[in-house]
Amino acid sequence: MRARPLPRRPAVRLTELGFGAAQGGNLHRVTTDEEFATAVDTAWEAGVRYFDTAPHYGLGLSERRLGTALRHRPRDEYVVSTKVGRLLVPSPEDAHLRDTDGFDVPASHRRVWDFSRDGVRRSIEASLDRTGLDRIDIVYLHDPDDHWAQAANEAVPALVELRDQGVVGAIGAGMNQSAMLARFVSEADIDVVMCAGRYTLLEQGAADDLLPAAESRGVGVVIAGVYNSGLLSRDRPPADALYDYRQAPGELIERARRIAAVCETYGATLPQAALAFVRRHPAVVSTVVGVRDGSQAAEAVRRSSAGVPDGLWAALAAARLLAAPPPG
Repeated sequence: MRARPLPRRPAVRLTELGFGAAQGGNLHRVTTDEEFATAVDTAWEAGVRYFDTAPHYGLGLSERRLGTALRHRPRDEYVVSTKVGRLLVPSPEDAHLRDTDGFDVPASHRRVWDFSRDGVRRSIEASLDRTGLDRIDIVYLHDPDDHWAQAANEAVPALVELRDQGVVGAIGAGMNQSAMLARFVSEADIDVVMCAGRYTLLEQGAADDLLPAAESRGVGVVIAGVYNSGLLSRDRPPADALYDYRQAPGELIERARRIAAVCETYGATLPQAALAFVRRHPAVVSTVVGVRDGSQAAEAVRRSSAGVPDGLWAALAAARLLAAPPPG
């Protein structure tokens, strides 16, 4: 599988398909240890070498599982990213309850927003402890939407220090919006951003702000949420498809179905086209897809490696389903 270096940190190379480990934190439902381990094994055998996690995912469960799955593998052969901004504080009085933030785990900890210098360092130390790894390759600020001042003025300088000290390889931010990511790219000394859901086959808002800024500044872009929370994940979107983690509006489902119909005339499925589309932009270095088990990992690899005819993009643009064919 091809890998691309981060332009500003060429020692950090990301495979074009990345492994999203949120499901390893029991996102929406329980994932067993065996299912997750098989997902990592399957992805590894296919050549995937970029793995993304976060403390937020299952209150640390994803980090623990990912560390266990990778620990026996050659450390210089893979890249791991995690995130800072949510400290996990023990909450033993709630351990009999279940987490209410989307993960099926005991509420043994609570998340506390903290983008301070001390919070960043404590978060990374805790992530190293949970994963059991000797280093973290990429650290993202996680969803700093309502915390710009502290994230920009405290967290970024703290990450720059750690990067300069060699504690982490590259730094950046990960969000579900593109406008603030573009601001980080333009105003902060970062190397990479993770943009979830805002540059996809269905919507391309990031093409107006983030992607041009990243390309001009030499900042790598990792695309997550390539299926828009599920709407683009099936050959034909069902009526109950999700978009941005909730029921998709009818007009978006109809638009996705129209895109799928055009894809079929070119011998491609909607998920295959969704992955191929985002990879065409020169600023995009990797696409992270969340997987739960071995079958999902294998399917992600098959979709990612499928050929998609170039003529598809012009056809979608002519049908007014794309503003313009993608670059590349």
